[in-house]
Amino acid sequence: MGLFSGPRITAPPAEEARSQITSVRPHGIFPATSSDVVVNSVTAAQSIAIRSTVDLIASMVSELPISVYTETRGQRRKIATPTVLQDPGGDGAGREDWAYRLLWSWLIAGNAFGDVVERDSAGRLRTVDLLSPDAVNAVIVAGKTKWWLGGVPFDDGRMVHWRVNPVPGQLWGLSPIEAHATTIGVSLATSRFGRQWFADGAHPSGLLYNELADIDGDQAQAAKDRVMLTRGTSEPMVFGKGWKWENVQITPEESQFLETQGLSEAQCARIYGPGYAEILGYGTSGSNITYANVVDRRQDLLVFSMNRWIRRYERVLSAFTPRPQWVEVNRDALLEATTLQRYQAHALALNSGWKVPDEVRDIEHLDPLPNEAGKAPIQKSGTPAPTQQEADDESDSGT
Repeated sequence: MGLFSGPRITAPPAEEARSQITSVRPHGIFPATSSDVVVNSVTAAQSIAIRSTVDLIASMVSELPISVYTETRGQRRKIATPTVLQDPGGDGAGREDWAYRLLWSWLIAGNAFGDVVERDSAGRLRTVDLLSPDAVNAVIVAGKTKWWLGGVPFDDGRMVHWRVNPVPGQLWGLSPIEAHATTIGVSLATSRFGRQWFADGAHPSGLLYNELADIDGDQAQAAKDRVMLTRGTSEPMVFGKGWKWENVQITPEESQFLETQGLSEAQCARIYGPGYAEILGYGTSGSNITYANVVDRRQDLLVFSMNRWIRRYERVLSAFTPRPQWVEVNRDALLEATTLQRYQAHALALNSGWKVPDEVRDIEHLDPLPNEAGKAPIQKSGTPAPTQQEADDESDSGT
């Protein structure tokens, strides 16, 4: 049994352009790769790295708190979050559940589609039921997009389409699964090969032989039957003189698929940007993990990988608000500073005069100082920020 056995299947020829149709939906199921594994939105999620990375991004972004802002005469101010943003899907599952499904569609299919159930009097979105990307199709006829859902024509005015990875000349955004089908196919093939290697008996579990005598076929079968009777039990195997049992170990050559699987899983995680493979444990061999580079990794993950998804999410939520309002996601919650970092930031804010004690106490879930003493900026004292031990001691004591 070979790891990548099977005939090579080439993609079918592109559909001929028709006179009025200028763009069609790309394939929902991609051709089999050189590993003879068909890759689609369902099979791709069977890759541990793909499933873990998509879940990591969707979970982190969807659980971040949001704030709504408006601008008047150039002055930005925070306002109460509209109730429509608490449950954009209108199904009672809440914004976090809706956002997770939105990001899942982007990360797997490159496109998210919604049925606009309700708009306000100005035409802004109020309730959007997210649809399965695999059920949506579209063609552009005479410059107008015609939508289909489950093979049935769909009301064009009720369809909303949010795409990522846009490609010139295409209505659909490029699916990460489609773009990296070969890499994902290798990941799936190695997983299946490893499962078959162990489960289907592609190798013997051990060797039984006699060092002192030659045995015929009947004797060999009888000895084998005695071994099989003890398998799955704790009973010892007892043989006569000269018999010896050796467990068959996986040689480095035979276990090469394990290294291949680790490499392919790391590549799958990197499909979504730098940092995810390392966060999920697919880091470069021999790399050292210290407190400093763990902190740097979280910052790099936000700047280089997470921000692109957060900004898209912000734009979608902002479409539910009237202008000049907009939505911002609280990225500080993603970083989750340590006690020491948080106290040092508070000290800097207080000593610089752009925060007052009661604001800091509110962040730390403490009551305001009595007699409104915490509403005025403090005098610059030059008091150093607490050490890590002092911060930990104070946190442990509950003060």
